[in-house]
Amino acid sequence: MLRMGKLTDYGIVLLTHLAQDEGRPTCVRTAQELAAASHVPLPTVAKLLKELGRAGIVCSQRGRRGGYALARPALAISVAEIVEALEGPVALTECSTGDGTCTLEPTCVARSHWAPISRAIQRTLSRLPLSALAPQPTVQIGRPKKAVPIAPGAVPLTTGAAS
Repeated sequence: MLRMGKLTDYGIVLLTHLAQDEGRPTCVRTAQELAAASHVPLPTVAKLLKELGRAGIVCSQRGRRGGYALARPALAISVAEIVEALEGPVALTECSTGDGTCTLEPTCVARSHWAPISRAIQRTLSRLPLSALAPQPTVQIGRPKKAVPIAPGAVPLTTGAAS
């Protein structure tokens, strides 16, 4: 089974919480708030925020109203960037991104096939923005109280009709 690490999964969860805050007057969240909202343990949240900060994905503000926010809009942060910040290069095998330490490399007939597969996965993750993973706000339309998702960056319309 191919699987990203648990820390990367948790990192993406934290970032989707921050992405949901975009556009709100106060989009800064403390590590404690993120831990409570995501159910990720606080020490893990702190470790991940530090790594994501080093990678330029989140920024921090000090002080009484300090905390963490996305360094750029969620639409401008790719899932590949997040994975690379927390796991290293996107690659299915060690030899996919260059010479590894596998003793079979000199005679491996499968080696030449892994690099293009790894590149295809990396391209796909590069095209997937964080905003695509964050739950979108909804707007109620009409009397049946249907919820309709709003596209990222869209402005909700109001009809002025009473419900």
